[in-house]
Amino acid sequence: MDSASSWRATLASYWDKRLAWVFMLGCASGFPWTLVGSNMTGWLTDAGFTRTSIGLFGSIFVVYALNFIWAPLLDRVKLPWLYTRLGQRRSWILLCQLCILACTLAITQLQPSEHLLLIALLALGITTASATQDVAIDAFRIDSFSQGEQHKLPQASAMAVMGWWTGYSVPGYLAFINADAQGWNTVYLGMAGFVLLCMLFTLLAREPHTDRDALQQKAAKRQQRQHSSMFTWLYVTLVEPFAEFFRRNQGSIAVSILLFVFLFNIGQAFLGRMSVTFYRQIGFSNEEIGHYSKLIGWGATLSFTFVSSAINARFGIIKGLFIGGVAMSVSNLMFSWIAVAGPNTDLLLAAIVVDNFTSAFASVAFVSFLSLLTGQAFSATQYALLASLGNLGRTTLASFSGALVDWLDSMPLQRGLSDLNTRFDAGWTEWLLGFYHRHMQSDWFDAWSVFFAITAVMVVPSLVLLWRLRHAFDDLLKQQTRS
Repeated sequence: MDSASSWRATLASYWDKRLAWVFMLGCASGFPWTLVGSNMTGWLTDAGFTRTSIGLFGSIFVVYALNFIWAPLLDRVKLPWLYTRLGQRRSWILLCQLCILACTLAITQLQPSEHLLLIALLALGITTASATQDVAIDAFRIDSFSQGEQHKLPQASAMAVMGWWTGYSVPGYLAFINADAQGWNTVYLGMAGFVLLCMLFTLLAREPHTDRDALQQKAAKRQQRQHSSMFTWLYVTLVEPFAEFFRRNQGSIAVSILLFVFLFNIGQAFLGRMSVTFYRQIGFSNEEIGHYSKLIGWGATLSFTFVSSAINARFGIIKGLFIGGVAMSVSNLMFSWIAVAGPNTDLLLAAIVVDNFTSAFASVAFVSFLSLLTGQAFSATQYALLASLGNLGRTTLASFSGALVDWLDSMPLQRGLSDLNTRFDAGWTEWLLGFYHRHMQSDWFDAWSVFFAITAVMVVPSLVLLWRLRHAFDDLLKQQTRS
């Protein structure tokens, strides 16, 4: 097949109605991050909370790193009444959306200055339901494409990413352009309407057909010969998904995969957690944030995700991870530039376009990589294990992003260098002090610019690991595709 025909075949593969369902459920997956992510950050910033407090409030996202613990239930437990009408995946998705709706309506009646703890608990309820929903949605996407259709994973991943950003950005745009005029309580009341729309998407989707039950029964039979039925159920539910993952991925390679997944998105997580606070403190209005970061960012992400998926489908997932990781690191430096230049909307537009291109490219490759490593029998549990590790870096560690900015803003460096010079009386400490006074008191070394430079470096360890294990990963992915 020549190159032109290959590209046409890649583009034609998007005419698959299953991809539309993946897109719709991707919207439902991204929307809760608006509720307790950017919207809540904007509300807390306007209410006068410190950067450290806002960053620590994000610790509620830790449940996204823990959902693999209860993910086995979504593979094995059939919900009464809902299962017979919607199927295994959609029944769990709808239950989670009902929980999100209830918590959102409750938040509309509260004020952060008076009810911060209660708001935090309700936000925790949203993130817990959302994290559980993500397990079911990811499993829905993987179940929709059989082992013989692995070549469609970049397309499915692209639809999931495009849906996620649509669910995150469009409601976020509407929230920020109305926040100043209507107030955040009214904004959250409007957000409840988006939850209802997500529930409609769940009802419109079609439950995928898989051999999951037969494969699970096969695993159960191996245990029934030696153990009771209760032990067998617990073993197949709680142990076998993880044991099968390590058997299939050759032990030591499996550990390397988990370490790579943990490290890859940390830099973007630190940047994302503080982005809205940065925009507000640097001088951008809520309306400008909504217009540039949400609306234009959403359009750029959709366009770039489509292009990125086609490139990943043509040239391979491992190359896509390399390219996306390097570009993602470099793009973070654009925000250091904004920190120096101030609230320049042209520069903000350029940074958002570049950031969304690199994030889209990396996200498609990353989601495709995780999807390819899961088995059909326990797709919910195994994908949740991988995604949870990625979220552990993105959510738990990123909770300290505000504290990092505040520490940088306190500028302890000069005091530390002076102490070194007093203690050691060495020429090199005098040189460091001189370098600090000549260069590091410029705008390029203020808290925000240094913070974003640090986020750019955070991706480097994962790329080093990927480079060292590239041949093993290539062999493993080829083996997964053949199977």
